[in-house]
Amino acid sequence: MTDQPHPYPGIYLSTTDTALPEWFSNNFEKYANFLPMPQGGKGVLYACDDLNLGRKVALKTLSPGVKHTAVERKRLLREARVTAQLAHPNTIPVYEIGITDQNVVYFTMKKVEGETLYDILVRIARGDAATLERYPLAQRIDILLQTLSALWYAHTHGVIHRDVKPENILVGIFGEVYLMDWGVAKVWGMPRDETDEAIEADLDMAESDRITRAGQRPGTPLYMAPEQIRGTPPIDERSDIFSCGVMLYECLVQQEPFRGKQIQETFQNILNHNPPPPSSFCTELIKTPIFDAICERALQKKQQDRYSSVGELIEDLRQAQRALLGSSDL
Repeated sequence: MTDQPHPYPGIYLSTTDTALPEWFSNNFEKYANFLPMPQGGKGVLYACDDLNLGRKVALKTLSPGVKHTAVERKRLLREARVTAQLAHPNTIPVYEIGITDQNVVYFTMKKVEGETLYDILVRIARGDAATLERYPLAQRIDILLQTLSALWYAHTHGVIHRDVKPENILVGIFGEVYLMDWGVAKVWGMPRDETDEAIEADLDMAESDRITRAGQRPGTPLYMAPEQIRGTPPIDERSDIFSCGVMLYECLVQQEPFRGKQIQETFQNILNHNPPPPSSFCTELIKTPIFDAICERALQKKQQDRYSSVGELIEDLRQAQRALLGSSDL
């Protein structure tokens, strides 16, 4: 250990024993010191201070172009409520829903210091020794297992995530793991409405934008299940399982199984291509063939041929992790 200052802010008497001010309010004015945080799509994310409790929070609201759009307002409320109702150790706690002074909907949640699984995988792919030492394969599998735990919990509560990918997995500086961004989640059994149509239109736009030239990371389309590309129902738990299979493959060999130079090539690969087993890229995995078997089953084109539940996938992945710890230092 070194004497370097810890990046996480401390707790001090001045923030715990201060009397409530005369101007005390539970309205939006209790938030101050806004700093923008990275966020894609139509949401805007800020880190800010909750002056009443003396803590940092993350606040999400709508971008200026859509802040008064009924569909986007409904979508943000759905995201907040889905996230709040999924009270699980690997989902972010939501603190409140509110309306700003400009009549814009927002919600606040726990602010986590950390990075995404995507950030970690990029550094590993570049050969960063420090990252590989901190996140060996067994640790990456543990991150996936925690993610799958949140996903299994969501599925048992009738929620399909629909956008599982490394960018949406947040790894905190203390090793905590959160499955993020339930903004395109499908509440199972709910009738199709204009919000779902808007979500699918966003995905269509993203698909056309994200794969435009060789070497560009396309994002969401890399993790889409065949039925999501075809637009043929049902989109169900097994669609999320396919996305998890793609993530597992990427964690094993630092490359995506279906990436193409253009979006249509990626889609054709997902629909028609069976990727080589991970052990063909990493000879150490020959000692643990169960990983090949898990990827093969999770990435089946037909939903009925995949794992029927995340619970089944978790069971096999735990077995694979035990085999890995017993045979390799990966």
